[in-house]
Amino acid sequence: MTNSMKKYLAELIGTAVLVFMGCGSAVMLGAASPGGHLAVALAFGLSIVAMAYFIGNISGCHVNPAVSLAMFIDKRLSGADLVGYIVAQVIGAVVGAGLLKIVSSVAAVDQTGGLGSNSVAHAGGFGGAFLVEVILTFIFVLVILGVTDDISKASVAGIVIGLTLTFVHIVGIPLTGTSVNPARSIGPALFAGGQALGDLWVFILAPLVGSILSALVYGVFKVKKAAR
Repeated sequence: MTNSMKKYLAELIGTAVLVFMGCGSAVMLGAASPGGHLAVALAFGLSIVAMAYFIGNISGCHVNPAVSLAMFIDKRLSGADLVGYIVAQVIGAVVGAGLLKIVSSVAAVDQTGGLGSNSVAHAGGFGGAFLVEVILTFIFVLVILGVTDDISKASVAGIVIGLTLTFVHIVGIPLTGTSVNPARSIGPALFAGGQALGDLWVFILAPLVGSILSALVYGVFKVKKAAR
């Protein structure tokens, strides 16, 4: 297997785990249950921590098209790998959501009613949800760009990124269910159908906009740092 294929397979597996465990916690517990909100946020964050220390040295553990896009803009990822990563991430998300669909069907439980898919309903509609997702993705990806750009922070990068995803979810879960990741939204929406598919464009476009903004802002800091 070529190095590129290993990276793409790693991204596929990592994204599948993120969707299965993160969305799975919402499906099984429900964010509205006692401790459910925090449990779901932690499940997403801990999934990233686990995968970072499993596939981080293989692919960088992006498991998110928004992260890959920012890395491409920051010239840390080639155009070919950008495409390969995104394709692998979306496939992984579909695989993770498919496995979750099977498990939830067998267990006859889905506390979200939509396999953990995202929704604009509690964020004031499309405009509110779009703004929320842009802001949350901007924060999340900006932290990733910073912590992964310093080799001295390599040993703690996975923990920092996982904790950042956790606090982003703590804010975003009551509003949109928190996407900040187009692949994470695509997988469950394909199985949930209905309104989840109708809302999906927000959770694809908004994280990408947030990603681009974070890369541009981080680029300003990098220029100033180099100038010093």
